[in-house]
Amino acid sequence: MATDTFTLSAPTQKFDDFSTLSPHVEPLTSSSAPTSIKHISLSGNTLGVPAAESLASHLSKLAALESANLADLFTGRLLHEIPPALEALLSALLDCKKLHTINLSDNAFGRNTAEPLVRFLEKHTPLRHLILNNNGLGPEAGTLVADALVRLAEQKQKTEQPMLETVVCGRNRLETGSMSGWAKAYVAHKDSIRSVKMVQNGIRPDGIQVLLRQGLGECKRLRLVDLQDNTFTSSGIAALAEVIPNWTELEDLGVSDCLIGNRAFEKLADTLAAGHNRDLQTLRCTYGEVEAGGVRRLVEVMKKGALDKLTRVELNGNRFSEEDPAIEELQQIMRERDGGLDDLSDLEEMSDEDDEDDGSDADDDDDEEDGDKDRQREEEGVMKQTEQAEQQNVPQEKDEEVDELAEKLGKTGI
Repeated sequence: MATDTFTLSAPTQKFDDFSTLSPHVEPLTSSSAPTSIKHISLSGNTLGVPAAESLASHLSKLAALESANLADLFTGRLLHEIPPALEALLSALLDCKKLHTINLSDNAFGRNTAEPLVRFLEKHTPLRHLILNNNGLGPEAGTLVADALVRLAEQKQKTEQPMLETVVCGRNRLETGSMSGWAKAYVAHKDSIRSVKMVQNGIRPDGIQVLLRQGLGECKRLRLVDLQDNTFTSSGIAALAEVIPNWTELEDLGVSDCLIGNRAFEKLADTLAAGHNRDLQTLRCTYGEVEAGGVRRLVEVMKKGALDKLTRVELNGNRFSEEDPAIEELQQIMRERDGGLDDLSDLEEMSDEDDEDDGSDADDDDDEEDGDKDRQREEEGVMKQTEQAEQQNVPQEKDEEVDELAEKLGKTGI
């Protein structure tokens, strides 16, 4: 273990009071702790209120602390235990003036337990990287969090502190109802925000449009935008096509499993052809109903030189054959760039009728209108399925990608 890092690790992983916790936190009680410990990880343990309150008295003294991993701290605890325990920990961390990164993933922060989190977020001006993944927020608590980030921006301006750079808020069922609040939050931090991950939040097309047009479109320094597993349809992609030229530093775009459709993917490729996103390195669009014609359009854009840095394309789960010439050509381009495609092991089989329709550029207006109606009916059917899925209980699961990001951000100096 690095001398500047404290990790709470114990066989029991359950601490009801400080008597059970104290043997494992001796490094925090040493005289050198306030100036030597820069990173702490309490993740994977479960803290009762007395244990959290005792631990907080030590955390508040860590003047050099830069990152705190408080993920998955309350498994098995009763609902009424979480707010006071969380309040104790976050109130202590307000005293840590160098703390720029906090990971609170995999904790249950519904409407009834969100208040301590909101109070921390609106006050902790050193905060630059916020990770809230799989917290069960819902649209109401999600709006409260977004509003707190707006107030945080106001406090940061008063104290001349750097604005937020990273927001991870995925698997939280934020839904369309909270998107107006989140749009305002991103605008409040628009000059600094670099990375946004809001995957699997049950956001419908109208919410995607609000988020993009009224929020993220104003954030011109974005490098990573990950909105996978929300519902775009063609209207969401139209909004993305409007704002993506603003993201001239964009390196990673995630729109997998978003019900995009082939024509919308072609529209996205055409937008990228304009050359505003020359730094794009990774494009994620799996399970998007993309067909061979859409892949051909992307290949054409790449051959024209608009995406010279694109070295990773993810297209598994779409509607084409791995042997299609467009796929083979894309694979060849990736090899020449020392990049690659993802594993195309779950492609959707195309019917003969689909094959006949694919790539036909000579459709008349009547055929195009019929196609629009068919797509609308299909989108409506999938939207109903999406709504039913959103009503189901989703178990908490660890997200390894988020954990890796949290660790990387935690080691980032100011």
